[in-house]
Amino acid sequence: MAGPKRVVLIISVFVLLVHYSHCFYLPGVAPQDFQKTMPTIALNLLIKWGASRSIVKQQAHSVGIGLACDSTCSNGNFGDELKVKVNKLTSTKTQLPYSYYSLPYCKPERIVDSAENLGEVLRGDRIENSPYVFKMREPLMCNVVCRLTLSKKTADEFKEKINDDYRVNMILDNLPLVVPTRRPDQENGIVYQQGFHVGLRGQYAGSKEEKHFIHNHLAFTVKYHKDPQAETSRIVGFEVKPFSVKHEYEGDWSEKTRLTTCDPHAKRAVTNSESPQEVDDKKEIIFTYDVEFQESDVKWASRWDTYLLMADDQIHWFSIVNSLMIVVFLSGMVAMIMLRTLYRDISKYNQLETQEEAQEETGWKLVHGDVFRPPANSDLLCVYVGTGVQFFGMFLVTMIFAVLGFLSPSNRGGLMTAMLLVWIFMGLLAGYASARLYKMFKGTEWKKITLKTAFMFPGICFAIFFVLNALIWGEKSSGAVPFGTMFALVFLWFGISVPLVFVGSYIGFRKPAIEDPVKTNKIPRQIPEQPWYMNPIFSILIGGILPFGAIFIELFFILTSIWLHQFYYIFGFLLLVFLILIVTCAEITIVLCYFQLCSEDYLWWWRSYLTSGSSALYLFLYAAFYFFTKLEISKPVSGILYFGYMLIASYAFFVLTGTIGFYACFWFTRLIYSSVKID
Repeated sequence: MAGPKRVVLIISVFVLLVHYSHCFYLPGVAPQDFQKTMPTIALNLLIKWGASRSIVKQQAHSVGIGLACDSTCSNGNFGDELKVKVNKLTSTKTQLPYSYYSLPYCKPERIVDSAENLGEVLRGDRIENSPYVFKMREPLMCNVVCRLTLSKKTADEFKEKINDDYRVNMILDNLPLVVPTRRPDQENGIVYQQGFHVGLRGQYAGSKEEKHFIHNHLAFTVKYHKDPQAETSRIVGFEVKPFSVKHEYEGDWSEKTRLTTCDPHAKRAVTNSESPQEVDDKKEIIFTYDVEFQESDVKWASRWDTYLLMADDQIHWFSIVNSLMIVVFLSGMVAMIMLRTLYRDISKYNQLETQEEAQEETGWKLVHGDVFRPPANSDLLCVYVGTGVQFFGMFLVTMIFAVLGFLSPSNRGGLMTAMLLVWIFMGLLAGYASARLYKMFKGTEWKKITLKTAFMFPGICFAIFFVLNALIWGEKSSGAVPFGTMFALVFLWFGISVPLVFVGSYIGFRKPAIEDPVKTNKIPRQIPEQPWYMNPIFSILIGGILPFGAIFIELFFILTSIWLHQFYYIFGFLLLVFLILIVTCAEITIVLCYFQLCSEDYLWWWRSYLTSGSSALYLFLYAAFYFFTKLEISKPVSGILYFGYMLIASYAFFVLTGTIGFYACFWFTRLIYSSVKID
């Protein structure tokens, strides 16, 4: 019988493989089924042929399949394990992340780091395993993790993190741990906050001395969606209620010691923190946890919807729509004025003129012999325009991928990784754009302009980033970029981006130069005295208000997601705001450029760039306003980090918006001067 039994066993395992390999998913994207059950036909076949339970377990587990727990299973030994992973400790007060095990928490036998992408490393994520391991749909009560006695050093470490409002972040099946908090303004409204606080501060009754208490008991709630056909479950929620409990027990401590404060045998659970666990020298702390499973109607595909609900969603939607309507209305008015004015001017200039009328011509046509004269510092303008094209391509491609769902919050670090990689490959466009403009300015040293394009903006940002990273290293934070990652960034820059800039520049310089629609005079025309409202500084500062107005409401939510550690997910609206930003930058630059040319001032090259680019100044000022009104940062290092990163963001925004305005004005001037008859 041994031969037939073995054949049947192999056939049964083959049936299991076919049953559980009906589709293929990418890792990290596919749903994961837990407590996989053996198909009835295979199970009955095995039982009929008298296969022992140990053989069934061995063969099933060899292909990654567990048995459903019924009356024949002992203590649920065939259920799938759920392994909770720990992530960084975060604080909105310091903005300095730390690894979970930087505090003397309970550790597993061996700490294993999870594979992290480039974006996760740059964000400071440090994902590791933890001693919190349980089985699917098997509730636990008062499970002891470990017991430790604090020294003065470890107690001070906990106190410091409690004072700075640090939160502990955990992950289960790629879902972040959240603490449900009821909204006071709504009866059934619940807000989810990422992670739980390390502890809290308070006073004992009748005492004014402030004490520190640690959250040492975690009541986990795992929500799952059950598939009635496949008899499998998928995790759709991971919540926790933290408690501070001074656990008590009788006699000496051992592995079999039963706690008196919570006991699964006596069905005594932790429901409050009335007797909290104090943090101090020589204090004994016992870490425990409960696990409760709740069946949910939420399907796996919709499990992130709950996490992405914002506390002020109505204000958000109303503000965005209101902003869009105002900007669209202003854009329509500007476009109408420009079309009517230009149509009248071009029609007048194209009429047959007498000699006296020709001599008395005024306005933008009068400067046709100087309007395309190369500007001062034309090399620098070419570099900034090329870098702006690189940014434009990066933002557009990244947002399209985000709108399509490839960069959802479930893909941690995906957005930053995508932006960095797309930026690297957009170096091709940067080199091409700078070389084309440089050749139009009659430049000949294309390699020189290529090197400036490849190194100027990235070099400035890298220098600021290196200084900030050194400060983070000094604080021993996990947010410091490791040496290996720093080397990878330098390799991406020098090994991929710089060669691509050279390739793009070579292609752009080989193309024929862009011809001006009118000839340029050899002697520059004198610019008449300008009215006060056409002063370059004044008009440039005025020009940046409207582009900033198009994005400042969305900017609030972006800053909140970055610095207050909230999810940002409405990439569709962000793409729409980006498109309106493009239109606004283009139109305000064209209008001010037209007024400038009508005043017989032909120095429009740099002013067109700075007009829309000045919106970056308002962005940085708004970031400063946000820092003092919304954030509670107190440490000097944290303040330097904030303003350092916002300086990089504002610099990038300046390059982006300046390039949009420049190309709009470039197209506009070529259009109007090619549409009139120049004698």
